[in-house]
Amino acid sequence: MNIYLKNTLSGEIEKFKPLNSKKIGMYNCGPTVYNKAHIGNISSYIFADTLKRLFENQGYYVDQVINITDVGHLTDDSDNGEDKMEKASQMTGNSAVSISKKYTDLFFKDLTKLNIDIGKIKFPKATDHISEQIDLIKKLDEVGMIYETSDGVYFNTAKYSDYGKLGNINIEELKEGARVDSNNEKINPADFALWKLSKIGQKRQQEWNSPWGVGFPGWHIECSAMSRKYLGETFDIHTGGIDHIPTHHNNEIAQSEGAFGKPLANYWMHFNHIMLNGEKISKSIGNVLYIDDLEEKGYSPEIFRYWFLTSHYSTPANFTWESLSASKSAFLKLKRFVIENNIPNKKGKVNKKYYKLALKELNHDLGTPEAIAVIWELLKDKKINDFDKTRTILELDNFLGLDLISKFKESIIPKNIMGLLSERNKAKNNRDYSESDRIRGEILNKGYKIQDVPNGVEVILPNGSKIFVKK
Repeated sequence: MNIYLKNTLSGEIEKFKPLNSKKIGMYNCGPTVYNKAHIGNISSYIFADTLKRLFENQGYYVDQVINITDVGHLTDDSDNGEDKMEKASQMTGNSAVSISKKYTDLFFKDLTKLNIDIGKIKFPKATDHISEQIDLIKKLDEVGMIYETSDGVYFNTAKYSDYGKLGNINIEELKEGARVDSNNEKINPADFALWKLSKIGQKRQQEWNSPWGVGFPGWHIECSAMSRKYLGETFDIHTGGIDHIPTHHNNEIAQSEGAFGKPLANYWMHFNHIMLNGEKISKSIGNVLYIDDLEEKGYSPEIFRYWFLTSHYSTPANFTWESLSASKSAFLKLKRFVIENNIPNKKGKVNKKYYKLALKELNHDLGTPEAIAVIWELLKDKKINDFDKTRTILELDNFLGLDLISKFKESIIPKNIMGLLSERNKAKNNRDYSESDRIRGEILNKGYKIQDVPNGVEVILPNGSKIFVKK
């Protein structure tokens, strides 16, 4: 089947044509590791992973790069304010390097929880690629696209005629607005920093020598330098959040294409915002939730992944506890069905009709909500036996990454409850039914109900959701 993707560059859904018949280069804008990644941040990588799975399960090898920004990202996402890493260091008393390591490790941990194989991804750090960034700025100097000011080196957007082509940004309408520290030395309002000079009399933790003076790279130059090193001057797909379109991604395009005269990426794909109770998630206003927060309330990362995939990546998704609870019930029902019918000597056959229907949806701009709907239609089809349904669902799960075949995560149920369930199971095996009833009562007193079902027990959590625990 052909694959069709929404290309932000054209604004159209286009037939995907890779540069290489068997290999795809994909760059995903990574985190700035000054703090934990909230569920809005982390969802971008569920999207990227699902896109990667789409290709891998149809015979492609995907060379995936996710950058780690550990310097140069200023607090207003442009060229003013403090470096987020330096600011985090001042606030915590820890070094920028230790902060970077801490939150990079937590980022990797969250990705792994979400069934994203980090071993198959390159994660270059900005601080490890300073020489590549300086070399790229030198190249832009050679072609006459930069100028120097008292605080650094800037890209002259007037020298790049296609500036703003991603998302059809009108450069004539760009205004600096009410910036606190507006730079009067900039030639054009849209010009952006390639290299920022360290302030006189201040010693930064992260600064380097350069032909223009001691300083640090701008945020945008990092991605251009690292994507070129690992994927080449032109690669297949570049992804990020929709908030990257107006500035960050247009700046990447301008500096990369300005330097080398070639397209940076052939397809640009953008993930929309996740809203929290109708408001955009933002660390600046404290409106955030983390994967850990979900786990503490009994929602495994796979449940969150399922919730995310029930909306299309390009539309805003509104997170509520009610919607997550509904996703949990659906996910656990699906998972329980798969586990109960995944019997080694009865593997079943893939139902071609439903498999093709779901794959058609996935191949049309990653239609995960529609593909999941196909799975539920399959489950309701009484003409198909449960083993064939299970085999088909597991084949489709290779695309969705829900890990339906694995055992239930014990973290969903508190450890003390799991311990009591184990004790009750032993009592039942010993035919000590009075002890079994006593333990059931103890579990009930702690707010959990249990019901015996074939091959295990169903645990009803205080919030009403049900979890199957296999014997």
